[in-house]
Amino acid sequence: MAAHIRRRLRKGATTTAVAAAAVAALAASQAPAATLADGSAGSGDPKAAGEDTASGETDGAATGNSPYYTDLPPLVTPDKPGSSSNLPAAGSAEAGIPASVLAAYKQAERTVATTDPSCRLPWQLLAAIGKVESGQARGGRVDANGTASPRILGPALNGQGFALIKDTDGGAYDGDAVHDRAVGPMQFIPSTWASWGQDANGDGRKDPNNIYDAALAAGRYLCANDRDLALAADLDQAVLSYNRSTEYLRTVRSWYSYYQRGTHEIPDGTGTLPSTPSTPTPSPSPGTGSGPSATPSPKPSPDKPGGKPSPGPSKPGGGGSTSPTPKPPTPKPTPPSATFGSLENAGTGPLRATAGQEFDERVSVLARNAVGAPLAKVPVTFTVTGGTGTLFAGGKKTVTVRTGADGTATAPKLQAGEKAGEFTVTAVAGTGRPRTLTYAATVTARQADAIARTDEKALVAAPGEKFADAVTVKATYKDAAAAGVAVTATMVKDRLGVIDNDKGPYFKDADGKPVRTLTTLTTDADGQLRLPEVFADDNEGTYLLRLTTEGGASVVIELTVKAPEETTPEEPAPDATETPAATKP
Repeated sequence: MAAHIRRRLRKGATTTAVAAAAVAALAASQAPAATLADGSAGSGDPKAAGEDTASGETDGAATGNSPYYTDLPPLVTPDKPGSSSNLPAAGSAEAGIPASVLAAYKQAERTVATTDPSCRLPWQLLAAIGKVESGQARGGRVDANGTASPRILGPALNGQGFALIKDTDGGAYDGDAVHDRAVGPMQFIPSTWASWGQDANGDGRKDPNNIYDAALAAGRYLCANDRDLALAADLDQAVLSYNRSTEYLRTVRSWYSYYQRGTHEIPDGTGTLPSTPSTPTPSPSPGTGSGPSATPSPKPSPDKPGGKPSPGPSKPGGGGSTSPTPKPPTPKPTPPSATFGSLENAGTGPLRATAGQEFDERVSVLARNAVGAPLAKVPVTFTVTGGTGTLFAGGKKTVTVRTGADGTATAPKLQAGEKAGEFTVTAVAGTGRPRTLTYAATVTARQADAIARTDEKALVAAPGEKFADAVTVKATYKDAAAAGVAVTATMVKDRLGVIDNDKGPYFKDADGKPVRTLTTLTTDADGQLRLPEVFADDNEGTYLLRLTTEGGASVVIELTVKAPEETTPEEPAPDATETPAATKP
């Protein structure tokens, strides 16, 4: 039994809903295909939006500017703002979305979020378009795989009130080998589906009559041209790319807002059916009525749906008809295979290097298109930011590399600067809505894995004196001289350096005051370090000096403070040539 429901129209931007007298029957479920009426409601007719589609010009619209349902949401919204999308089925009937259809919208949102996260596609927008295009797949009449049964077809686009689009698919999708028709729950025309069709349910087919395939295709189509659907202007452009009608935009927007305020899941096949679009009527003659009532038609206005300036030459000084203003061309969405979707890490590992050394790891990114496949020839700009002095090979802070056939772009090698610390490498690709990846990197101080004295001479000083011999050491890393390595020298009580010593030998600071720890020491180009002068206090004994390098190498050196031994002068032996003194008688 055919369902009869009233069609409601909204005029201008007012909120008054006017009951329409046009009543039509929806096709029975056992029919071979459920076809939308071979006409469009006033606001659904492409001509009603000021479009001249009889010539075949569709502005690249996904639906070919086919008719759509003009029913509006109830004035009472399903729930307060911020409510859950998992409301009980007791809510408004219009707020219910069939289970498979709702699942397809949410799956499409998740999928697009992984390949084009900066688009920020909301599933509620898909639901709004699905409601307007097919009444949520005619109330959720889909099989277990999500395929509309029977399939959903729009009227033949034969130029009679619609665009003239001759057959492009041999009737494969729409069963019409003469003219194209919009197909499936999201009403794609075959030529658009050929570029944007998806296989979202994994059955190996791209079927416009499958709600999962169609919802994902719609999501990718809406995200084309680097749109960010969180921005009102981008969202409006996306909707108008689906159907070039301002009334269509208002209708979709109203459902979008309605679904954002709350929805609930209902069983498949139990959704509310919208009214069938009415057949467009011929333009009325002057002075005659239009439509079911004899209300005079309003004066056409270019700013209102249905408004279109009358052709004819304009007269100087005003008066007479004005020539229509040429409409600027609308950019067509780029097919998903060429649309930039996402920028991802292509396996770059930790970025760490010693000061002055070359990084072993290189920054690499992967560009994907709107369907998740690798995208070639995308310019990627890599930039080093930070105060470590690190640069790309060749001494550049910024380089641009294009992705290869596998979608990857790899930056040149990084040369660490001399200052230890952290810095970042940023990869940016895409225009309009660039994708950005940031990598953290670290420059560590030069290191040594060994340090030793350059001689074995005992270091001894008398109390209150300085050590006559200088302390000289050499640091190495992997048996090679370790230049520029920071060394800390500390007087300690134990060989492990657990306890510092406050007595015994000491260094002097810039003011000549005693200090027993130095932290500003660095090995020279040969990895050697000659310590400043060491002084002894008045305490005799054996003391320990511990030297530790960046990297953990250490050496402990003994310093002895003792008084010099006193020596007794020997009396000289008598000279053998000396004549003994004469003895007196």
